[in-house]
Amino acid sequence: MNQNQRSVRRYGKHTVGTGHEVLNGRGKRGLFGRRQHSVRRHDKDTVGAAHEVLNGRSKKGLMGRLLPFMGPAIIASIAYVDPGNFATNIQGGAQFGYLLLWVIVVSNLMAILIQSMAAKLGIATGKNLAEHCRDQFPRWLSLFMWVVMEIVVIATDLAEFIGAAVGFNLLFGVPLWLAGIITAVVTFLILGLERYGFRPLEAVITAFVSVISICYLIETILDRPDFSQVIHYSLIPHLAGSHSVYLAAAILGATLMPHAIYLHSALTQNRIVVKEPGLLKRLFRFEVMDVLIAMGIASLVNMAMLIMAASTFYNSGLHEVGSLQQAYLTLQPLLGPLAGGVFAFSLLASGLSSASVGTMSGQVVMQGFLKREIPAWIQRLITIIPALLVIWIGLDPTQTLVLSQALLSFGLPFTIIPLILFTSRRDLMGGLVNRRFTTWLAVLVAGLILILNFYLILQTVLGG
Repeated sequence: MNQNQRSVRRYGKHTVGTGHEVLNGRGKRGLFGRRQHSVRRHDKDTVGAAHEVLNGRSKKGLMGRLLPFMGPAIIASIAYVDPGNFATNIQGGAQFGYLLLWVIVVSNLMAILIQSMAAKLGIATGKNLAEHCRDQFPRWLSLFMWVVMEIVVIATDLAEFIGAAVGFNLLFGVPLWLAGIITAVVTFLILGLERYGFRPLEAVITAFVSVISICYLIETILDRPDFSQVIHYSLIPHLAGSHSVYLAAAILGATLMPHAIYLHSALTQNRIVVKEPGLLKRLFRFEVMDVLIAMGIASLVNMAMLIMAASTFYNSGLHEVGSLQQAYLTLQPLLGPLAGGVFAFSLLASGLSSASVGTMSGQVVMQGFLKREIPAWIQRLITIIPALLVIWIGLDPTQTLVLSQALLSFGLPFTIIPLILFTSRRDLMGGLVNRRFTTWLAVLVAGLILILNFYLILQTVLGG
């Protein structure tokens, strides 16, 4: 046996040993392969409770049986209520009233389909989307996709850090550059919870989602929208010129976010491990419930954002309210100081939580495509530094947010198309392979996105 063969065998044994540690609950590594200090009891309890449910031994009620499976989609859903959504929804509502509500509805229906497929990929194969792209595609293509996704993640973090910085600025008067640094520090602290297992991180993100939801419930009560108009424009598509298409693309990019798809496939890949086909199908059904609940909440929050802007700004003739700062200052005289404070607090909660989730996604993308153990702090700085630079340069926060969200829609084909290809392969997915209807529906979604992107490029070239 030559030296190379001995080396291969040595690393092969190491990999197999690590795999058995994970499968038998002895693995000390974190979600993305980093070594944890210990395996926490609450994670073991969650996994044990999940196996009881899957094997029909649980005596709990419906919510008790569902609880062990809740978490991955909630973490992914924070990307659907991030500061980019605030910016696009406020501009859409202020300029076009309730007109673009249907875009939010359609986008979230797409998100339910795509996020369910992402969760299924991780459950069925034990690998995330980035790892499959690296394994299945030519080297040049996977490297190109990695570059595209890094740009997407940076654009995402840009929106999230700016949003959190603006939230700090509005609530406490902190300068944007200092608020950006505070956001980076808080992000590192939140992500540090991952070393204690998946449950603490899921609990913190769930708390942030709850805060944002309660804030927008209060906003909806205060602004008293016209619900007949809300229902009409939620169900019947309308557009009004090229700028409404641009904002529709931005809303789509802010709602159906590429990085959240990569992240969701990673969150499910080793969370609850089962091998039997019947148990895999039961596990996936519970994960679909997780997706439906998380995406349903995100959809309602997004609609509440646009409804607030439409019923408050558009109906008052304030069509030019396009920035987060303007929205905060304008809400106070129109609806009272409570409305402005609730808006700023929800923006801060959104920015801090989504910045953490965006940075997690950057780690998934980098490690998955490159297959290298890169120190976590380096991975996080790669996505954080560009956002801090934009804040320090002093670019207009809201316009930067909207532009970043429009850019995200261009990254969607590089995410959805590979996801469709992999989840349609029986040799990869086994019994969880897509049904033909699911595949064709996903192809239709990808086609609509490609057409919309082509239209936007054409409008940009023609100066529309």
